[in-house]
Amino acid sequence: MIPARYGSSRFPGKMLAPLCGKPVILRTCEAAYGMDFFDEVYVVTDDDRIYDTVTSNGFKCIKSIREHETGSDRIAEAVSGIDCDIVVNIQGDEPFTSAETIRKVLAPFENDIRGEIDLCTLKERMTGNEEILNPNNVKVITDSSGYAIYFSRSPIPYPMNEGRAEYFRHIGIYAFRKSAIKEFASMPKGHLEAAERIECLRFIENGKRIMVTETSGMKVSIDTPEDLAMAEAIMSSMKK
Repeated sequence: MIPARYGSSRFPGKMLAPLCGKPVILRTCEAAYGMDFFDEVYVVTDDDRIYDTVTSNGFKCIKSIREHETGSDRIAEAVSGIDCDIVVNIQGDEPFTSAETIRKVLAPFENDIRGEIDLCTLKERMTGNEEILNPNNVKVITDSSGYAIYFSRSPIPYPMNEGRAEYFRHIGIYAFRKSAIKEFASMPKGHLEAAERIECLRFIENGKRIMVTETSGMKVSIDTPEDLAMAEAIMSSMKK
């Protein structure tokens, strides 16, 4: 499932912005369709412009019936009538998502015999101070078993002992059990999610377990026009 909305506070219309000659959302569709382990791939949107762009280029799209605040809520509505076990959420502004990245987010479910994991997501190590302090980079901390303790736009942990602090950026790619994504939509939004504007905190506040797997080498996600310029340069270099 690829949630895609037209509105964006930092970059309105970014899903339809051209990236090396094609809209960003189509580049993300191409990446998802290029992987060989999805039974189906759908874009989920509330916007006619995105719907028409996706379907006219041969990809599947589901139009949301209701208004939704988060991509996960949008996906929960879309999968209600689809027969599946695991739902993978690839953000529409992540055109460089690779098969190796998706394998990492799915791997924990293979050994989860008791069904203890509701959701798996990813993290990537950060080292630069500017990157760590940037509130657009959501930070995550985990326990010794790899389960998320908290997500924040603030630098966590606080570097009281500067030589000991490690920082990880949350990568917004998720794999849900279908039952978990449906339950997510029925949970009330808590004060932590409302304050930080991070949807994973709804799971934390309602006592659900989120497994976080480490990855590396993630390329740019497109949140701003500057990110789009970087993505253009990266994609152009990959084609050479």
